[in-house]
Amino acid sequence: MIGHRSVPILAVVSLLALTATALATDDEHSKVLGSVHIDAGEHTNDATTVNGSIEIGANAVVKHAETVNGSITVGEHSTVDSVKTVNGGVQLGAGARVASNVDTVNGHLSLGKGADVAGHLSNINGAIQLDAAHVGGGIETTNGGIDIGANSRVEGGILVNKSSDDSWFHFSTPKPLRVVIGPGAVVKGSLRFEREVQLYVSDRATIGPVDGATVNKFSGDRP
Repeated sequence: MIGHRSVPILAVVSLLALTATALATDDEHSKVLGSVHIDAGEHTNDATTVNGSIEIGANAVVKHAETVNGSITVGEHSTVDSVKTVNGGVQLGAGARVASNVDTVNGHLSLGKGADVAGHLSNINGAIQLDAAHVGGGIETTNGGIDIGANSRVEGGILVNKSSDDSWFHFSTPKPLRVVIGPGAVVKGSLRFEREVQLYVSDRATIGPVDGATVNKFSGDRP
């Protein structure tokens, strides 16, 4: 899994690259200002913008979906090679598939029922939620709660990085993050927590070794 301490530099690089690409192509699927919409069933190359959201309709095929300031929505049963934003959330509809990674810095990450991310799922700030979904390359966050819903599957483990708010010159203690592993969920690999979390694991879930947190078992659908 990637380390997010280098993300601000990557964000600047993404901004410059996206601006250059958008200026060079300048079509409805690649912009500097404004949102990009991919119609249902459409096949296209990159869907990129700098300031605007990206909306991909159902059953579409897109190579890369990338923005700097805006959210990205991938419709049901669509396929995208990679999804990346800096300031904005990402939502994958039911059965949507991403061939590599889903990344944001500031924004929630939501995977609908049966959604599949082959690579990693990562952010710094924002909730992460899986609904019977699959992540093949692990989950990483710093300041976001995690909800691994019932019958979800994660390979590559979970990493919650130490928050910058944990520095010695801060007087208040950061609020513990809530991490829930639902019934029937499977998390392969280690679950490593570098900051305080409240970890709830269903008695019907299967997880790897835990480092940095105490497992609180629960019965039923929710803790």
